[in-house]
Amino acid sequence: MNNTLTKENMRKLKEELEYRMTVKRAEIAREKAEAAAHGDRSENAEYKEACANYRENDNRIQYLLNMINTATVIDENEVDQSVLGINKKARIKFVEYDDEDVVTLVTTMDADPENMLISIESDLGKALMGKRAGDVVEVNAPSEKYTVEILEIL
Repeated sequence: MNNTLTKENMRKLKEELEYRMTVKRAEIAREKAEAAAHGDRSENAEYKEACANYRENDNRIQYLLNMINTATVIDENEVDQSVLGINKKARIKFVEYDDEDVVTLVTTMDADPENMLISIESDLGKALMGKRAGDVVEVNAPSEKYTVEILEIL
């Protein structure tokens, strides 16, 4: 895993990690202790749920640690403003469909395709990344290939 993240993405990951390692772990430990006090653990649904919550939280902590330790953090202020990059908007044209749209390239954490926040890890994002206004790119999506023209960087 080697995701490209912004400083803000990294701040959010570290904030969530801190919360899960301190507050959330303490809450789960308290739930587990209260449930254990109710008796036989083998048939104690509350205890089993607390254990499941502990595993879920621990898995998320491991994921966050991995993301933080393997991410490449970019400085948005040092990015060439004349090319498409993270948090840059562009008006594009889907050539085969003669359809225009405005897209914003974002990190995987911020992706929301329905609102045209396109991950730089997606097929479209990879094709657009580093390109300039006037460039025409071919997108190799799993189900089809299509052509996109970058009309303008906003």
